Amino acid sequence: MLSGRQLIRCACSFRIPVRNLRTQARYEYSPPEPEGEAFMRPSGLTTPRQLVRYLNQFVIGQERAKKILSVAVFNHYNRVRANFSDVEEQADTQSWHEMGPQDGRFARGVHTERPRLFSAVTGVTTAQIHPHPQRVQQLPWQPFRPYPMFEKSNVLVIGPTGSGKTLLARTLARVLDVPFSISDATSFTQAGYVGEDVDMAIQRLLQAADWDPIRASMGIVYIDEIDKIARKSGGVGTEGSRDVGGEGVQQALLRMMEGSVVTVQGRSSGLDVPPTGAGDTRSRSGARGQSPASPRPETYSIDTSNVLFIFSGAFVGLDAVVKRRMAKGSIGFTATLTPKEDDPESAGSVPFFTSNRGTSHNVLDMVEPTDLVKYGFIPEFVSRLPSIATLPPLTVPDLHRVLTEVRGSLVSQYTALFSYSGVEIKFTSAALEQICRKASERGGGARGLRGIMEKLLLEPMYEAPVRYVLIDEDVVLEKKPAVYWSRSEGTAFRAAWMNEERGKQV
Repeated sequence: MLSGRQLIRCACSFRIPVRNLRTQARYEYSPPEPEGEAFMRPSGLTTPRQLVRYLNQFVIGQERAKKILSVAVFNHYNRVRANFSDVEEQADTQSWHEMGPQDGRFARGVHTERPRLFSAVTGVTTAQIHPHPQRVQQLPWQPFRPYPMFEKSNVLVIGPTGSGKTLLARTLARVLDVPFSISDATSFTQAGYVGEDVDMAIQRLLQAADWDPIRASMGIVYIDEIDKIARKSGGVGTEGSRDVGGEGVQQALLRMMEGSVVTVQGRSSGLDVPPTGAGDTRSRSGARGQSPASPRPETYSIDTSNVLFIFSGAFVGLDAVVKRRMAKGSIGFTATLTPKEDDPESAGSVPFFTSNRGTSHNVLDMVEPTDLVKYGFIPEFVSRLPSIATLPPLTVPDLHRVLTEVRGSLVSQYTALFSYSGVEIKFTSAALEQICRKASERGGGARGLRGIMEKLLLEPMYEAPVRYVLIDEDVVLEKKPAVYWSRSEGTAFRAAWMNEERGKQV
């Protein structure tokens, strides 16, 4: 039996372990207090919802991809503004601390104004007190950054051909106020080999910024066909051959994606061209027979720390990698069967033009970084792409909206094209429906529509002197040729078009 004192001693020695879980950030940062309208959102900066509303005028569907790209662009604006304002504040503060005794602004009887420094962490404002000029260099170092440098979130866009990847980028380029450059990854090779270096993407960005390195360092780089630089496994050649267009390009892109200073060539200035003709025609030793030295092009150093990178590609065969990962070996009636190697619909040999038939859900929505690594990308490259947007294939209703609703639709383009020749063309609703169905079966997304329209309108374009052309369902199904009317038969043309519409509605 334990005494009371022993029980108290045992109770004190018995301690319940408590887990310390931190639910908030240890160091909280907040932007400085706004002075007037200094830190208000600029009037030209649109919200993500407004960007999506603008993209809806040109791109059909792809709602999730629109949201991801709009949020990425909006955050890019805010990140650039915050980081550049922070750098300017640090530069002003550092210049004040570097004042030495040789600077006469601290001399007796001389009053100089300097900015009042505000610390958002401590909430203390420095007083207007000038330190002794001999002790300025011995002031203790203090962090002057009120909030951390915001890191960028690069975006990867995955979708089949004709789903709107390139159109999204070109539409964003029209509305953005920052430099925007579009490059193709198929021409990139490792440094030292035939082809373009990855630095060409930054050089195009500098050209889009009108050769302003400051604006270029806050731009957006869009690289299409990024799936073409996947690492080649197997293939023709020796086993130890260097993959200069695949893994080598990925490694070259790593430093730019993370943030580094890239030196690119600019415009060649013709101001320092040495005069030719009369005068001293002697050349330097070892350079006999050569023309005078041509002017060296300017070089620019671009910091890519604040440059947003957006990559896109079709990634043919990636859906098969996802299916193999999700398939589990089991038995029974509800077992998930693994894809067969000789089945083109389930194995890696997926056709380039992905058909829209039988697609209940988008397999690419379940893609993970491990799938991209198995596809041929190095882990370092995948880890620098935190945002992944997938685009499903366009359905028949989406293709119908591409034909008629968006700005610059195919029907409006061909109608205007015929009107330049003095021809009025009409499409019935049933004809447009059949065009969309044929494009869906053919594959290729929105690009497949143009091929069908070109084949369908070949004969009407050849018979351009006619005045009126009617395209109905039977014409699309190739049961009969297009129907033509002369200039004096406009009433009959419109009556035939209205009868076709009423007959299909009944």
